[in-house]
Amino acid sequence: MCGITGWLDWEKDLSQEQPVLQRMTTRLTSRGPDAEGYWFHTHVGLGHRRLIVVDPAGGQQPMTSLHREQACTMVYNGELYNTEDLRQELLASGHSFRSHSDTEVLLHAYLEWGTDCLKRLNGIFAFAIWDESAQRLFLARDRMGVKPLFYAQRGNSFLFASELKALLAHPEVKPVLSREGLAEVFALSPSRTPGHGVFHNVHEVRPGYMLTVTRDRLRHLRYWQLESRPHSDDLDRTVQTVRELVTDAIQRQLVADVPVSTLLSGGLDSSVITAVAASSFKQQQRETLFTYSIDYVDNARHFESNTFQPDEDAPYIQKVSEFLGTQHRTITFDTEDLIDSLRTATLARDLPGMADIDGSLYLFCREIKKETTVVLSGECADEVFGGYPWFHREEMLFANTFPWARATKERASWLSPELRDWVKPEEYAAMRYQETLAEVPVLPGENLLEARRREMFYLNITWFMNTLLDRKDRMSMAASLEARVPFCDHRIVEYVWNIPWELKMYGNREKGILRKAMEGYLPDEVLYRKKSPYPKTHNPAYTEAVRTWLLQILDDPSSPLLPLIDVSTIRQIAAMDAKASGIPFFGQLMSTPQLFAFLAQLDYWLREYRVTIQH
Repeated sequence: MCGITGWLDWEKDLSQEQPVLQRMTTRLTSRGPDAEGYWFHTHVGLGHRRLIVVDPAGGQQPMTSLHREQACTMVYNGELYNTEDLRQELLASGHSFRSHSDTEVLLHAYLEWGTDCLKRLNGIFAFAIWDESAQRLFLARDRMGVKPLFYAQRGNSFLFASELKALLAHPEVKPVLSREGLAEVFALSPSRTPGHGVFHNVHEVRPGYMLTVTRDRLRHLRYWQLESRPHSDDLDRTVQTVRELVTDAIQRQLVADVPVSTLLSGGLDSSVITAVAASSFKQQQRETLFTYSIDYVDNARHFESNTFQPDEDAPYIQKVSEFLGTQHRTITFDTEDLIDSLRTATLARDLPGMADIDGSLYLFCREIKKETTVVLSGECADEVFGGYPWFHREEMLFANTFPWARATKERASWLSPELRDWVKPEEYAAMRYQETLAEVPVLPGENLLEARRREMFYLNITWFMNTLLDRKDRMSMAASLEARVPFCDHRIVEYVWNIPWELKMYGNREKGILRKAMEGYLPDEVLYRKKSPYPKTHNPAYTEAVRTWLLQILDDPSSPLLPLIDVSTIRQIAAMDAKASGIPFFGQLMSTPQLFAFLAQLDYWLREYRVTIQH
């Protein structure tokens, strides 16, 4: 993967502004530690940091190509998984190539088909192309939003970057929170409204969108969206199609000129990916597949079974690794490691996030990077196939809000009365929820229950999935590790979107159609194991450590957090037993300890980024 930046200004000679663009690009070094590059035209500057995965010699960026007297220059972050299909089509149309990189194929796809090239791409990407003949900057982001792309307009300048930290390195972009930004942080975080950059007048290209910037206008165009239609395939055909789509997506994503491994939790999703990868490795006579899992000191001693986490992962990890013949390594972290990682995770995300759920992933990726460069991961299967409790439990399915963030009233009570009255967090969350429901592509004739489930899938794909994709991208790229997510293949998402619930729930099991489709790849006890979420620490030492950190902040009169929160309410929560209080902060994994850590991260972020508030 890589990091990209750019600056367009019709009134300035940007060749005189190279130090600014270099400073922006340098902020993305962890995304691309292997190389950097710059390209300047009179009114345009592009910057690139590269993590070499394919074609070390031929993939340098920014890349310029000329075809039929049309010259274009591109910076690109991502991977195309249908590179060779596109290359053959372009060769037949008269294009020639100097390398085997997907970068060059993508640029020639634009030269051949213009903005329509996006419909042909299978991959994860965020890129920008300066089209000299059209005098136009063209930006696009992949359909699911796996790769990030932020932008801001300041006067005559249009600026873009892979991460917020790079935009903030430009002197015109300040870390300012308006009322809306505060609502994003306090009402929705760690989620973000699609397209929202949290800081004042900073935006993100929404998944499935493209932008064109010309001298007289900025245009947002949606090039992809889910389409609702009746599902006509019977059970056998549906099972066969799911199997073909899933195996093809995984196999395509094993291509690289560097070592490729998989993350393995012993759950359905990661085990399916590992099984297909191991089979492919054997067929291609590649070296043994390496697999990785995460654990925490004393977790087995403190683990208590519950509805969300019914059993431990370790026995299943061992079973899958032995069955498939992988070379497995479990990486274990202690409480002290997790506490230290909370600050790093904040810097990686540029925002307070998922606390130790973020930090542990960063530590995990950092260790894996010592041995490999690319990993395949099981994110998005639950959002696409319906694995979460809120698809199944009626009180969650019909909650008139985001089901992973139902505690809006409690969250509001944590704010200072002044901020609560100004920001109105409950109203803000309700507004964003209703906006999203208005976007859902309706299928006429669907009964109320099926229509509600379709809404739930849309909410998950556009919100919860993007929260986890943000997490995976920032934490992995902070460690210079490329994480690929096969279940995000748009062909899988498009097909499964229209499979009716009774087929998705084949055998009366969550993700039943996926389990049925992958029979034969794994032992049934793994294939039909009850869902268990990402492993987090159960060590009470972690809770005590983040509680202590938060109390130190509450005792510090210089803390920028204090004017924003109801200090007495937070003290009361901190004084309670963490298990007894059971604050449902966010999703399945974030409760009272994560609330403590989130507030501590928020204090650190306000100080480190020197955030100011616009009243």
